[in-house]
Amino acid sequence: MAEAVYPDLALPEDGKLAQNIAHFARALRRAGLPIGPGRVIEAVRAIAAVGFSERMDFYWALQAVFVSRPEERAVFDQVFRLYWRDPQFLEQMMSFLIPQVRGVQEERLADAAEKRAAEALLDGKAPAPPEFEEPDGEDQQIEIDASATVSAEERLKTLDFEQMSVAEMAAAQRMLARLSLPVKPLQTRRMALGPGRSVDARATMRAALRTGGEVMALKMRAPKQRWPNLIVLCDISGSMAQYSRMVLHFVHAVANKRGQGWARVHAFTFGTRLTNITRHLKNRDVDQALKAAGAEAQDWSGGTRIGSSLAAFNRDWSRRVLGQGAVVLLITDGLDRDDSGALAAAVERLHLSCRRLIWLNPLLRWEGFAPRAAGIRAMLPHVDSFRAGHSIASLEALGQVISDGGDGGEKARLMRLLGDN
Repeated sequence: MAEAVYPDLALPEDGKLAQNIAHFARALRRAGLPIGPGRVIEAVRAIAAVGFSERMDFYWALQAVFVSRPEERAVFDQVFRLYWRDPQFLEQMMSFLIPQVRGVQEERLADAAEKRAAEALLDGKAPAPPEFEEPDGEDQQIEIDASATVSAEERLKTLDFEQMSVAEMAAAQRMLARLSLPVKPLQTRRMALGPGRSVDARATMRAALRTGGEVMALKMRAPKQRWPNLIVLCDISGSMAQYSRMVLHFVHAVANKRGQGWARVHAFTFGTRLTNITRHLKNRDVDQALKAAGAEAQDWSGGTRIGSSLAAFNRDWSRRVLGQGAVVLLITDGLDRDDSGALAAAVERLHLSCRRLIWLNPLLRWEGFAPRAAGIRAMLPHVDSFRAGHSIASLEALGQVISDGGDGGEKARLMRLLGDN
């Protein structure tokens, strides 16, 4: 039986395939993939070699050139689907970028990396809502003197997470991905060879055996250094949902950034129950990591039971993750529905089990904040540091607090208010 022969595709003389591949590569680069001009040239050569007759051959040829890490596949798949396959990709991308009003119909949420792909293909610009569209007519030119204004990045650092627009939140997430949380090493009682004041007799004698028993130099030893664990307990109740998303972006960056000193980063969420999301944050792609964490935590944007959640952590996880001088970040507004006595006992137990307990509370952004809620009054005496956690600047200052061990006097001021009351 003769093999079927398929004719070549009739391509136009002035085809735009190479330009489309270059534009596709620029979209991938805006979405976070490290793609340069060399890979674009390789992609064009690869398509010229495999041909343009089969979609799967076209897909796998481009993926082989542009994808170099497993975590980049999700971004590539979404950009490829939107750019090459979906005939209505423009309308779909706009729906991901414009804030939706939730109605009775079920809203389709964006898949992992789908929103990032939409921002890359639309150059990160969502169309304006109808009520904000400019009227037809001649363009108006407005001159603004920006000599006395601060930069947009500095303004974004101090802006409240809850007041950010969609574009500002996307920019803030990119800034949070660049932040670091360095920590100083801890000295242990174990000794090791190094520049110290103590003589290591065994190492000295072993070195003397190589020189016929003559001691040429004394071997010194110094205390070993080790790195602590970072434990993050993040409130995801309804009043904390917006702040929790941004804080988890920051925690994901800390968990996946090497060279900061942390031995391990463990993350837990709590609303009405405690959920361990540590393994989900190990995914290098932030969209996939947070989507998996959101699917694992079923109590997102629900009620708040801080006392029972912390008691569950103390019972099930404290011995596993709080050893060796761990630092605990507790992110919550302190508005609890549980009994304040049980909450105070759970926080006290947590404080005694770790080296430092740092409380990040977005309510501290308000000037004249006072500990009037029963949950805040129960928790405050048992924390080492009480900080605001509502902006990028507040998370930047957290690194100095962990390294220096200071509090800025905020806890002392609030404790004086508790004493006066």
